[in-house]
Amino acid sequence: MTQTLLLATDLSSECRAAMARAVLLANEHNARLDILHVLDPYLPASALKELEKAVTRTIESDIMDTCESLGVTRPNTLIQVVTGTPYAEIIREVYEQKADLAILGAHRKHHQQDLVTGTTVSRVMRRAPCPVMSISHSTKRTWQDVLVPIDFSLASRHTLKEVLMRFPDIRLTLLHVWDMPASRELASDPGYTKWRSAERTKLRHQLDIETERFMAEIDDVPDLELVLEQGDPTDILIQRVREQPPDLLALGSHGRIGIGRRTAGSLLERLLSETKCDIMLCRTW
Repeated sequence: MTQTLLLATDLSSECRAAMARAVLLANEHNARLDILHVLDPYLPASALKELEKAVTRTIESDIMDTCESLGVTRPNTLIQVVTGTPYAEIIREVYEQKADLAILGAHRKHHQQDLVTGTTVSRVMRRAPCPVMSISHSTKRTWQDVLVPIDFSLASRHTLKEVLMRFPDIRLTLLHVWDMPASRELASDPGYTKWRSAERTKLRHQLDIETERFMAEIDDVPDLELVLEQGDPTDILIQRVREQPPDLLALGSHGRIGIGRRTAGSLLERLLSETKCDIMLCRTW
């Protein structure tokens, strides 16, 4: 259960949806909402003092407007304005306030990966000890369909538990991708095609068993669909999110898909730059 929720905002329009989502989640979980804004430390000291007051007033006004538009009460709130490097201050605040969940606005430019790599959102997602959400959808669109790529590793099991604990009333899709080397080269071979079909049937049966075992540990099992696809895990997930975008995509920080890699072409950067769904990244270890 979420006790402290951290919202990091730069007061831009991209953060409005994030604030609304944070307010709703704080009310749903009866959690304290910690709102953080980071100022440029190189501004003159005299300007920083006045700017801090102005930012605090703006955040107060935004909270009241958000609660009024959503028709909800204001959650218990802590507003902090600090100076420093945004991603470092956000992670520090997560540790100091022992936040259970961090929310950031999807401040990004689509289809421009080089501008996303190393941004605040990406850095916080990689380094924060708690789940981190990147929000792009207005709260008028409630979360109903949640997609979780799963390989039944400890990482994916942890992510699935986080999702079910925080959002029990959802339609859940589990996506498992299996890759078979040289599948294109051998696709025309009848013997290979028959063998591949048999392997798929066997794998499907194994996945059904694993899913039943895992769901037996859950009190309230949600509406669940298990999807099995063949191909490169990264390509399949990107294609799935583009063609059938979920309301929320939940990923683990480690696993077959490779969120942990730091290359510019990693899955996390591609998702942040090329897709438009809300994303939650759960750190496994």
